[in-house]
Amino acid sequence: MSNTITEGIRVQVKATFWPERSNVEGGQWAFSYAITISNEGSAPATLRTRHWLITDATGSVEEVRGPGVVGKQPRLEPGERFEYQSWAMLKTPFGSMRGSYQMEREDKTVFDARISEFALTQPNALN
Repeated sequence: MSNTITEGIRVQVKATFWPERSNVEGGQWAFSYAITISNEGSAPATLRTRHWLITDATGSVEEVRGPGVVGKQPRLEPGERFEYQSWAMLKTPFGSMRGSYQMEREDKTVFDARISEFALTQPNALN
């Protein structure tokens, strides 16, 4: 689990192994993750872009950038939250993800809401 606050924006992540989407014999491990973005600050903010660094067990890093999340650019008033689910594929049974969301205030100032590193791990892969 990951839980980080940047300038009043809290980002919480919970990841789980997704066996139905994985093909372990073919070298593909799928992981789903649920994200909650909460505005705990005093000013509205709109999520404009996402940036992910996905690292597998060999140290190979995939960088993902793009507009919004799941096709949306949610605006969060103070006290509001936005939840979504997505997934990632690794070539190893464990790895990690971290990143940021570029957020924009009403006055057009921008900042990066940090997403702390979280583990992607097939159960019993590290035993």
